[in-house]
Amino acid sequence: MVVDNPLLGTVLHSIGAMCAALCYTPQQKLRGWTWQTYWVTQAAICWLIGPIIGALLTIPNIRTVLGQVPGRVMVGTFCLGLVYGIGGTTFGLSIRYIGYSLTYAIAIGISCVLGTLTGPILKRELAQMLDKPGSTWVLGGIAVGTIGMALCGLAGRLKELDLQKDQGAGIRFSLAKGLPLCLVAGILSGIYGIAINDVGKPLAEAAAEQGAGYWQTNIVYVFINSGAFVTTFVYTLYLSLKQKTTREFIRLESGSARRLIVNYLLAILTGCLWYSQFLFYGLGYVRMGSFKFSSWAIHTILLILFSTAAGLVLREWIGCRRKTHWALAAALVVLIVAVLVLTYGNYLGEAAV
Repeated sequence: MVVDNPLLGTVLHSIGAMCAALCYTPQQKLRGWTWQTYWVTQAAICWLIGPIIGALLTIPNIRTVLGQVPGRVMVGTFCLGLVYGIGGTTFGLSIRYIGYSLTYAIAIGISCVLGTLTGPILKRELAQMLDKPGSTWVLGGIAVGTIGMALCGLAGRLKELDLQKDQGAGIRFSLAKGLPLCLVAGILSGIYGIAINDVGKPLAEAAAEQGAGYWQTNIVYVFINSGAFVTTFVYTLYLSLKQKTTREFIRLESGSARRLIVNYLLAILTGCLWYSQFLFYGLGYVRMGSFKFSSWAIHTILLILFSTAAGLVLREWIGCRRKTHWALAAALVVLIVAVLVLTYGNYLGEAAV
């Protein structure tokens, strides 16, 4: 039996968001691999192997679950995963041009709004949700979070100007290349929230009937994430063949077997961290009570908060002016307020039940 607990749900969302914010950091230590080799290796873990193993370990009577759900649900969820995979790939490319902090601020900001509100609007359930206690706080939290994301974008723009002045920074920073990728990533990544909250929901409900409890969302990941892997695999295979880098999977130019093993371990670590965000998202989602749809907003706002902190640790903001640092600090404060407001709204909704 699942017991609603929005406060605990927010804590679990925080853990998942932290894993997601840190999942790309191992990329900094790679040597001898092109981007596509690393990306498809970690994707195999987080989008294919991890979800399948997770579902097999946590979903009772999985064959019965799949037999109870119409095929169109599984196909639709898989297709949304294909679209999400494009967003995930462009997201990774964007990081190369504008860094962690700004990529997360813009792409995840767009994903937050679209992934949270599109489902209820399409199902014409938003008005009904607004009648519940705490709904004003939830929507207010989404609005505050959007402002915080915009402030993160402003801080990123200031950072770009600072780095352009600092010729010795040695950092490749291109808003012209990164921004379009961010926009595509944000729009398509919002599909993930829709897939979980709406299209794939019958899968989770069937798993719950078989006793999956708090793990019920794991069955949905099998279809969303595998769809994302197919998209990623096709694109990275194209790049590997075009650039003739397929040999990197078995040997490096330096001939160092130890370096090759380290690269695989770093990619596996990335994949495990990324899959962990889905795992904890599901555990948090089922506990959010009346406003489960707000889970995507809470997750994404926390993701930006933690990813910005990761950018500070990775010294992305070294050499910036005090004005830039103040803009960044303001953004972080607003994001924290947004999470608190969303959590309070969910608390009020649950207390009224």
